[in-house]
Amino acid sequence: MASIVDLSHTITSDPPDLPEFLRTEITYNDHASGAAEFEKLLGTPPRLLRDGEGPAAERLNAGTHSVTHVDAPWHYNSTIGGERAQTIDELPIERFYGPGVVVDALGREDGDAVTAAQMQEGIAAAGHELRPGDIVLVHTGSDRFYGQRDYMFRGPGVTPEATRWLFDRGVRVMGIDGWSWDAPLDGQAKEALERDEPGILWAAHQMDLPYSQIERLTNLAALPPTGFMVACFPLKIERASAAPARVVAILEDR
Repeated sequence: MASIVDLSHTITSDPPDLPEFLRTEITYNDHASGAAEFEKLLGTPPRLLRDGEGPAAERLNAGTHSVTHVDAPWHYNSTIGGERAQTIDELPIERFYGPGVVVDALGREDGDAVTAAQMQEGIAAAGHELRPGDIVLVHTGSDRFYGQRDYMFRGPGVTPEATRWLFDRGVRVMGIDGWSWDAPLDGQAKEALERDEPGILWAAHQMDLPYSQIERLTNLAALPPTGFMVACFPLKIERASAAPARVVAILEDR
């Protein structure tokens, strides 16, 4: 037997005054509406259904990045390594299931970053021997800000050097419980403007590497440092830069 730990946030409707690219809207249709739809489609009155009720249904209007999701290389740039970047539907499904390891990045201030040396130390502290195909999850505790207006500006991120260090060791999927794999964009934007140079804003994303990020994870505190499998299968959306995913960790009972 195995136990499953849910690492995905619940999808809920957001306040209507949020910017559209951040907002998720769920429209709920009840059983009476379903009965009316059946009557319109099939000509059957509600009395032919149990309790006069038809199918309940919902309509989801959400950005591919507005919930717990997996990024494709196309999200970062149109070309990666001199070739057209892959979209989410083009990535091999096998990539999204593999051994997991949690890197402890708790206690850092907003805007701090996990360096390559700290990433290496975190994996060693977890007692994990990194192998190609492993899925690395960075635990910052930033999921406690999920749903708050300043969530996107809270918590630490990961440096480009740490990202490349993982990639060079065969890691193709890496995740974090913050809004973004990069450190908060407000701090990066301020530095980029002051220095007037590229390579600062959104730097870990734009590393010219064909890897995937899982962003907006939760519940990483419920996991052991290592010894579990991660499943993070994204929805197969044509030509998309990302897709929502139900991310879980699978632990074998001992």
